[in-house]
Amino acid sequence: MKYDEVYRESLENPVGFWGRAAEEIAWDRKWDRVLDFSNPPFCKWFPGGMLNTCFNAVDVHVLQGRGGQTALIYDSPVTDTVATFSYADLKARASKVAGFLKGIGVGKGDTVIIYMPMIPEAVISMLACARLGAIHSVVFGGFAPPELAIRIEDARPKAILSASCGIEVKRIIPYKPLLDEAIEISSHKPETCVILQRPQVTAELIPGRDLDWAEQEAGAQPAECVSVGANDPLYILYTSGTTGRPKGVVRDNGGHAVALKWSMKHIYDIGPGDVYWAASDVGWVVGHSYIVYAPLFMGATTIVYEGKPVGTPDPGAFWRVISQHGVKALFTAPTAIRAIKREDPSGRYLKGYDISRFETLFLAGERLDPDTYYWATELLQRPVIDHWWQTETAWTIAGNFRGLEEFPIKAGSATKPMPGYNLTVVDSASAEELGPNMNGVLVVKLPLPPANLPTLWNDDKRFVESYMNPFPGYYLTGDGGFIDEEGYVWVMGRVDDVINVAGHRLSTGGMEEVLARHPDVAECAVVGAHDNLKGQVPVGFVVLKAGVTKPQEEVISEVVRMVRSEIGPIASFKQAVVVAGLPKTRSGKVLRGTMRKIADGEEYSIPSTIDDPTVLDAIGEAVKKIGYGKK
Repeated sequence: MKYDEVYRESLENPVGFWGRAAEEIAWDRKWDRVLDFSNPPFCKWFPGGMLNTCFNAVDVHVLQGRGGQTALIYDSPVTDTVATFSYADLKARASKVAGFLKGIGVGKGDTVIIYMPMIPEAVISMLACARLGAIHSVVFGGFAPPELAIRIEDARPKAILSASCGIEVKRIIPYKPLLDEAIEISSHKPETCVILQRPQVTAELIPGRDLDWAEQEAGAQPAECVSVGANDPLYILYTSGTTGRPKGVVRDNGGHAVALKWSMKHIYDIGPGDVYWAASDVGWVVGHSYIVYAPLFMGATTIVYEGKPVGTPDPGAFWRVISQHGVKALFTAPTAIRAIKREDPSGRYLKGYDISRFETLFLAGERLDPDTYYWATELLQRPVIDHWWQTETAWTIAGNFRGLEEFPIKAGSATKPMPGYNLTVVDSASAEELGPNMNGVLVVKLPLPPANLPTLWNDDKRFVESYMNPFPGYYLTGDGGFIDEEGYVWVMGRVDDVINVAGHRLSTGGMEEVLARHPDVAECAVVGAHDNLKGQVPVGFVVLKAGVTKPQEEVISEVVRMVRSEIGPIASFKQAVVVAGLPKTRSGKVLRGTMRKIADGEEYSIPSTIDDPTVLDAIGEAVKKIGYGKK
């Protein structure tokens, strides 16, 4: 079937479309109906259905005679370790970990926080919780104690699973002191913490509360899968950068399994036995969806990578993993590719690696600028596919297809809306739907397709206020952009990344596109700084490629001319600075909101998600030189 036919059916007959997709999942009890939208904006997929997510990810493949197939490859350049786990191995270990969780009183409907580095036990912990019908909430390993405490208070876990340390390139981060401090801060005290002792650090256990992971797993009785309702929660995932009152995105069991398995075949062209690598972290939605659940639902081989795109040990790290493990498709963030491009602009580190089995590079997490797209395409000689989605959606809103119908790529566009997503653009003031090529707010007409958030954890009111009330009948994505005359989706950035310059609404994403085309620029960001005359003016931050010898002032004058030439004087783009690096979350998103506050001289808190806090001081010093920031 071609895209147009599939997409049309998904909107006109969602019951038939998703009902067929659901036949690919193992159910303990078939659903009463495919879709219940009797209480809008709340949506229930497959009510009455009973299943177990761990069974669909692991046990089903063992029962089908593929227990010996490799399910997971652990590749850790920071510890010089490569290990493989078959589906039978994963079943055995998830059963034992579920067994010790059951032994400490964790059962169906209980919450468990997982605070771990990128190690196999992080994946096994998630599967073990799903096996019992417990609700897991993964918190990125190394999160600061106050942020971890907020999540403990909101999720109220019966137990916390953690490890003695994480490793960031050459830096070891002990986790136990951070965990202890978070529990001290939190008003909710978990009954039990189970700590995996890693060789690099031995954590001190608190008698009566803390248990040793190895001892617990060794003595546990394997636990069988517990059947849960399709609309019972599988996990809670707190949106990155959350401060104050957290926003816990809820994921159900039934719709999640159906949509993610569908996506593996039709978007990524991945089948049983294929090697698929999402170079992310299990603490983010990409890790949940495409390191853990979707590849395992499909019976593919997934990779858990404890390393970085550069520095572990060099800019050839990704190419080494692809070559060594026969990766068919890589999914990562544009930031990772820009980091490689910055350190190795000529691509010499790719030479010597056999990537003949590699077919597609998928990028998401932030907008893929055309310059990075062209660089990666030229280097790899493979399709480079941008796709757009969010923590809230669990899978792609708009993208291209390797397993359905592949469209010609337009650099800078996320291509077409996914089946199930009735995507449109509305005017921010009037809420009227806009025509082709008209900039506005990207929204999805309800009901949302399977796997999208049914609500927020213990907060239906906030779910409605945040996502549904701004444009009744639609889900607010929070992103701005347009859809062109051929149906291609152009995501130009968060709505608050549209700046108002003397009454003209301008996209900072469009300016970043221009900056990124400069041959000496590795990556860039544009934010709107307060201006007494014009309201806001754009300020550019550029990171130069390794080895650039041209004077910085010359690069700045050139990028200013480029923006004024291509966007026009209306942009009022007059100021840019060269910086050593951009502040980013550990998932690779640029912290533009924090940069905006620095440029405006406002107080800001250091986000718990930041990869390198020292970058913020350098940004502050840089903006002072051009008359912004704190004097």
